[in-house]
Amino acid sequence: MATWCSTSSLTAEQRLEVLDLFNRTESELGREAIDEGRRRTVVHRGIGEHWLDLDGDRVRRYALLTPGEPASVEMCGGGVDERLLEAILTRHETVDWWTRGDADTTAGTVVRTLQLLRVTLPVRVEHAPIAPGVIRTFDPERDALSWLAQNNAAFADHPEQGAWTERQLDERLSEPWFDPSGFFLLEIDGRLAASCWTKVHELHPDRFGEIYVIAVHPDFRGRGLGRMMVLHGLDAIRRKGVSSATLFVDESNVAARGLYESLGFTLEREDCLVRFSALDTPLKR
Repeated sequence: MATWCSTSSLTAEQRLEVLDLFNRTESELGREAIDEGRRRTVVHRGIGEHWLDLDGDRVRRYALLTPGEPASVEMCGGGVDERLLEAILTRHETVDWWTRGDADTTAGTVVRTLQLLRVTLPVRVEHAPIAPGVIRTFDPERDALSWLAQNNAAFADHPEQGAWTERQLDERLSEPWFDPSGFFLLEIDGRLAASCWTKVHELHPDRFGEIYVIAVHPDFRGRGLGRMMVLHGLDAIRRKGVSSATLFVDESNVAARGLYESLGFTLEREDCLVRFSALDTPLKR
């Protein structure tokens, strides 16, 4: 029987066990064990409520609850555990829970759906768009602040992407996977109009690429810049010898989904954010 306990700070041994659990889970499932941001919380000892299912001193399962209104939680592997949910709801009246794939969500209310799309490379288009400005690669010292401003303006209403800080950007730039040759900026009349940040999953058995962040400043929308920058990013990924690429998009973002579908992206998986409330969630005793 699972016995969950929580802590605001992992011990050094627990931290290493959790990271090992992530790696083993990813090897078993063939996909990410937990959201990249939550993995980073463990790596960099960030703020969170760590929930552990222990067998003696050994970590069997793990989940991370991130503060917010409401708080959000995700288990390593992406499921929902009833006993963990019950324990969390004794402390938090409402919680949003990220599930991956076919987890049972009937006891809660789905409030958001994130789609994972994939495309085979190369992507062939009849007429490649011509850049109306200068496309160059990202320079951390020169471009960090201007890119943050452009990104945060583009995602002003986005729950995760719209309020990045210098520290959050610096953490990503210091990751082993970061490659500035895959981070592209479009300048028009001296302004940063759009960007496309790509990533190659070098350590994955299938070695695939990803459109990590694609953003168009609100002042430059309606000019086809998103399509142009995605194509530029996909071509850069292909030239690194990668045969497929992925990206995540909100199901509710009809315009973006239409763009990606027109480029040949197809649905691979849907992840759901499920809201559970202590007042209306039936839990077995």
